[in-house]
Parts: sequence; C-alpha cells; structure tokens
Amino acid sequence: MLELTPEIRAALIEYLYGLADDELLVGHRASEWTGLAPILEADVALSSIAQDEMGHALVFYRLLEELGEGDPDDLAFARDAPDFRNAIFSELPRGDWAFTVVRQYLHDVAEQVRLEALADSAYEPLAQAARKILVEEKYHLIHDRSWVAKLGPATEESHQRMQAALDRAFPHALGLFEPTELEPVRVEADIAPPEEVLLKRWLDEVVPFLESATLQVPARREEQGWRLLVEPVYGGRRGEHTEYLETLLQAMQLVYRMEPGAKW
Repeated sequence: MLELTPEIRAALIEYLYGLADDELLVGHRASEWTGLAPILEADVALSSIAQDEMGHALVFYRLLEELGEGDPDDLAFARDAPDFRNAIFSELPRGDWAFTVVRQYLHDVAEQVRLEALADSAYEPLAQAARKILVEEKYHLIHDRSWVAKLGPATEESHQRMQAALDRAFPHALGLFEPTELEPVRVEADIAPPEEVLLKRWLDEVVPFLESATLQVPARREEQGWRLLVEPVYGGRRGEHTEYLETLLQAMQLVYRMEPGAKW
C-alpha cells in the first residue's frame, strides 16, 4: 500500500487537480454545442460526451475530497482561475465544428493513454477510477475518429477547416503533457509515469491517424524518437491561464456563486 508522505500527498493532489480540471472544462466546451451541432445525431452524441467528461471530473474531485481538499462542488464552482491546473488547451473557446472535432480527438487520445497507464497506479483509488473511466472513453474515441476521418478528406473546404483547426490545436494539445516540479515524486512513488512517456505514446497514436485523414502534423519520427516542429503551449499546470478561462468560469460558476451551498 502506498504511504502518503506529505511530499507524495502534495504531488498526488497536484496531479488530480490537473485531471479533474481538464475534464470539467473540456466537458463544458462540448456542452456549448447542445442544440447547435451540425446534425441531430452529432448534437446528441456530443451532449452525451460532455456529460461523461463532467462525470469523470467529479470522480477526480471526489478523490481530492478524500485527500482533504474539500467538497467537489466547491472545487469546481468556487475556485478562481489561478487555482485551476488544467492545460490551456482545455479552456480555449469552442470554435467551429472542425476545431471541436480536432480538440475532442486529441484530448481523448491523451486521456486514453494516460488512463491506461494509471490503471496500474500504486495509488489504488486512482487506479480503480482509471479502469472505470476507460470503458466510457472507448466510445468517445469511436465518435472522434469517425468525424476526423470523415471531414479530413471530404471536400476542399472541410480539409482546410480541419487543417486550420489542427494547426491551432496541436501546440496547445502538447500542453496536456506539461511536466511540473512534483513530477519526479509521482514517478518515484509509481503513481504516474513521466509526461514524456505519455507524450510519445500519444504521438504514436495521433500522428499516423491524422495523416491518414490527409492532415499535416507538425511532428516527425526520427531514430531518436519524435521531433516536434512547434513549441508546446505550457503554463496551465502552473495556474497561468488565458482570458478565455476567466470568461468560461464566469458563465459556469454564476449560479453556484449566487447561492453557495444551496440545495436544489
């Protein structure tokens, strides 16, 4: 059984906030398409995915509650932007349908490779959560891949929109794997693998698939591994965010902050 020393506890809490906050915000962005998606089937599917992502966030917030971090509702709806540890990728505006499709795909593959690794985490509550969430993520990826494969080569306009979405999203998506000062503690305690390991697994998956959808990816495979042709957008794991997060939180937290702790 993993002994939660103060240092390990701090590293675990930091990690869980990143997991939870990413899920919450990506879920919120997906929910913004409710009633607006291009076809009814996509509307229903993305609304369902949004609910799943927010449910996953709740799982991680509850793990934080068990570690003494407070009520999950307070963690989601009463913290200010600098307290969030999501990747900047997760807070970017909804954009057009192409951007949403690309973001969901890049996010969900990152989530899959992370959860597969966390299924063997030395922190058993996290391992159990990862194994449970992986089941739902399988269906998210089926949805994501079908849209990417469909829109990438469909028409000149759809291809251009998808390429523009990928060009914008990719550097930010790399921020999902932003290392932090406490990462060595997590790795030593066998809580989670190094971010560079997860990044490689993610690139192994996303680059060939995106290229098969006729999209150009700013990453090249070399003998020594992957070479990135763009700089990752970091900062979110340190609490450094864009104005988009402030606007998102104002909308998402409005009702809760009007009457904190209210029972509905």
